[in-house]
Amino acid sequence: MPKIDSFRRQLLQTLGLGSLASLGLFHRGAMGMSSQNESTSLNSKSAQGEQVIRMGVTDLSFHRVTAAVVAQVIRVMGKEVQRSYALHEANFDRLGEGKVDMVCSAWLPHSHGIYRQHVEERVPTQQLGLHYEPYALWGVPDYVPAELVSSIEDLLKPEVQQRMRPTIQGIGEGAGITRFSKNIMVQYGLTAAGYQFKTGTQADCVAAFESAAAVNDWVIVPLWHPQFLHHQYRIRELQDPRGLLGGKDKAVLLARKVELTRNFSPEQIKVLDNIVMSNQIVAELDYAVNRQGMTEDEAAANWLMTNPQHLTAWLAPLLDPTKTLSHQATS
Repeated sequence: MPKIDSFRRQLLQTLGLGSLASLGLFHRGAMGMSSQNESTSLNSKSAQGEQVIRMGVTDLSFHRVTAAVVAQVIRVMGKEVQRSYALHEANFDRLGEGKVDMVCSAWLPHSHGIYRQHVEERVPTQQLGLHYEPYALWGVPDYVPAELVSSIEDLLKPEVQQRMRPTIQGIGEGAGITRFSKNIMVQYGLTAAGYQFKTGTQADCVAAFESAAAVNDWVIVPLWHPQFLHHQYRIRELQDPRGLLGGKDKAVLLARKVELTRNFSPEQIKVLDNIVMSNQIVAELDYAVNRQGMTEDEAAANWLMTNPQHLTAWLAPLLDPTKTLSHQATS
């Protein structure tokens, strides 16, 4: 991976972390990533004898790019990372079954809380870090007049129904926004009024919104923060008087406790807990993948190189174990 190796070399120079290199925290190819699908055998040791951390990732671009950042940090600590991708609920099933050591990222307590409960029935887990603070929303393009459409309830107005596209294109089953949206359709009487909610892929959801926005059609988009569409379009959130969209979650690394303490030292666990990003950062990374043509690993490595203060702060427990950073949002 020439581009990744170049990023790694530049990152090391930018950070000035020669002392880390001498301590063996960096190893050959540390900024190159290994991705595996579920059909690949995941062993506890790589061919080079490096410890392998098995990471389950929800197969959506913003989850993938967040996982790429976390994987970079784990590799900096001298461990191999094998990522495998599945839908939301399936990742937690695999965590409970021991097929993966951790999930990146779990949205707690609302969106994925029920999935964590099922895992906890089998094994204890530990959440680490604060990758961003996601929340679900229903939105409309900002050109839809706010005086006519400011709330989900307004979608029932006859004059709004005449203009609004009746199909509401969502993403896959198991996503929090999908569960919330299906409930909204019933509780607000939207199905009875002629609206239709469809599940699909993230690409389906984005395409439906952009095709409408291209011709200034009125359209409803079930979305979330962070997501790259917010970089390109002004999307107005609709009020949800019934509170069916849930609250703001915390996106975290969720690990099996046994594997966590087996695979990482106390200082390394502190590093994982120090990984704090924001909605803005993840949306920027997501935009780099979806609109600038980068791979997840290139976007993550490029961002770390451009913003080296984040990595040095996260690694503080290894540089000086007496320093443990408190969680504070970074921009």
